[in-house]
Amino acid sequence: MISVVILGAGNVATHLYKAFKASDGVVVKQWYNRHLDGIRSYSNTVEITDDISQLVEADIYIIAVSDDAIAPLSEQLPFENRFVVHTSGSVSAYDLDKKNRRGVFYPLQTFSKAAKVDFSQVPICLETLRKTDYMPLKRLAICISDITKRVNSDQRAALHLAAVFVNNFTNQLYRIAHEITESQGAEFDLLKPLILETAQKVQDHSPFMSQTGPAKRKDKKTIKKHLKLLDNAQHKEIYKLLTASIQHTHGR
Repeated sequence: MISVVILGAGNVATHLYKAFKASDGVVVKQWYNRHLDGIRSYSNTVEITDDISQLVEADIYIIAVSDDAIAPLSEQLPFENRFVVHTSGSVSAYDLDKKNRRGVFYPLQTFSKAAKVDFSQVPICLETLRKTDYMPLKRLAICISDITKRVNSDQRAALHLAAVFVNNFTNQLYRIAHEITESQGAEFDLLKPLILETAQKVQDHSPFMSQTGPAKRKDKKTIKKHLKLLDNAQHKEIYKLLTASIQHTHGR
């Protein structure tokens, strides 16, 4: 059994706790948060604490807090030479206090507390500063996920940036589409099969090969009509920018 202590009470921390609790290979010895209210509802299933000086001994300490809070929290840890990792896609392992062994345990997925996540299908990107720490971290990862990958800091940063494009930016485009349909009393739900098909297509084909639409076809008449329909100046600029990007990519 691999023992862990979780630090933090956000979306990632909560989903990790649930995944670890469901695994036969992991025991969560303690859950720390600076405000107990964030984790009090789990007090019947795990020891909780808001006193960092009372952290118990474990194989791996997982810091799952906001990026800006990772380094300060690692400095507050009341021990040395233990294995401490964070879960961020964009923070360096070197940002963790060097008094402890350092690494990264980055689940590459979007998390919301209310949404269920099948952790077996969540890629976990791993990085350690000491070679001897890699296998313990990998053993922890395979207890909850079927997809684990060793990545360096540059690769992880690129993956995190790419994730912003495919997740955060795409979701904002969904929001714009929702506003457009609402403005004319059309049903956004009618777009959901298209959303699913678009996501499914890139499982089997490259994004380059999957591209369709008026920008790729250089359908000036349709593009002009769309721009005329858009009365929101910001939406119009986004449409023009993405159209130009698609045309540049496909040599139009």
